[in-house]
Amino acid sequence: MAKKQREKTQYFDYGLLILVIMLLAFGVVMLYSTSAYNATLRFDDGTYYVRRQLFAAGLGFVALAFLVAIDYKFWMHLSSLLYLGSIALCVMVLFMGSDINGASRWFMINGVSFQPSEVAKVAVILYLSALISKYPHIVKGRENVLKVFIRILPLLGAVAYNNLSTAIIILGIAFGMLFVASREIDVFVGAALIAVVGILGVIFLGAGYRSGRIDAWLNPENYDTGYQTMQALYAIGSGGLFGKGLGESFQKSFVPEAQNDMIFSIICEELGLLGAVCVIILYLLLLWRLLIIAFNARDRFGSFICVGIMIHIALQVILNIGVVTNTIPNTGITLPFISYGGTSVVILLAEMGLALSVSRRIQPK
Repeated sequence: MAKKQREKTQYFDYGLLILVIMLLAFGVVMLYSTSAYNATLRFDDGTYYVRRQLFAAGLGFVALAFLVAIDYKFWMHLSSLLYLGSIALCVMVLFMGSDINGASRWFMINGVSFQPSEVAKVAVILYLSALISKYPHIVKGRENVLKVFIRILPLLGAVAYNNLSTAIIILGIAFGMLFVASREIDVFVGAALIAVVGILGVIFLGAGYRSGRIDAWLNPENYDTGYQTMQALYAIGSGGLFGKGLGESFQKSFVPEAQNDMIFSIICEELGLLGAVCVIILYLLLLWRLLIIAFNARDRFGSFICVGIMIHIALQVILNIGVVTNTIPNTGITLPFISYGGTSVVILLAEMGLALSVSRRIQPK
């Protein structure tokens, strides 16, 4: 009887679920508004991108429901296997992946693309959460913290080879989770400096097109590669305070692949500064709900799962908006739940399923 009573009083964060649905619904509306013209020209179907996004969202909600139903602690035992599997997939895609837009980052299965680097983000979150939970001493002492960073290097190397932006996200997730768990501040300052130097080295010495991005960032009007940025800035500037109205964007015909990482610029043009602020507020509320779950989780494993997810979403939002506004160089990072991208949507919804699984097992006081 007591067990049944506890099950009845179990908590579930409906606020988080509602925010996710709101962001997805808004994303579908903006995706149609942004992509209908180009989809008609390329595929003779104005709903091409929306239909594929809805299909991915459907798969994502199946994953969400599955993960909510399973006790999140189940994944602690599989975290190492998932992490090693993600490394294997990221290495395999270098040799067996399909080349899309000049990069081999996807597996093609019956016409459906799958990006293993997105899975790597969840694998890192689960792996580090399990390590921190099972071995609390692993974040005590400089040598131990450095050893954890070293464990992440194989995955970072496999991803960074042809997808630097995702590698930066994974590094940021690992850095943030360990920073929250550890008190070795000097280690993180040193690691941050090394990371910055490493990223700059890869940009300037590793590949010409990456150093070209820096030049295009500083003077986008002087480079062909700065065309996308300039068109996005025109869109933001023309939106004003209240925007031109939903579906009334002029720049969506000129911003290349506007439905992907530049969709925020079309939001600014059609809905104005007010609409952009509302979107940012939705993200802040989403992060707040994840923080509440992390604070009230029944154990460290659940708490750090939510911390990792929160860092992941915050990083992508900050970096995407930074790119669109030309505050940072172009990195090709999507806006969570809103930008077009099937694998991204499925993985994000799976992460929400993990967070909701943690929330479901909170015992109300």
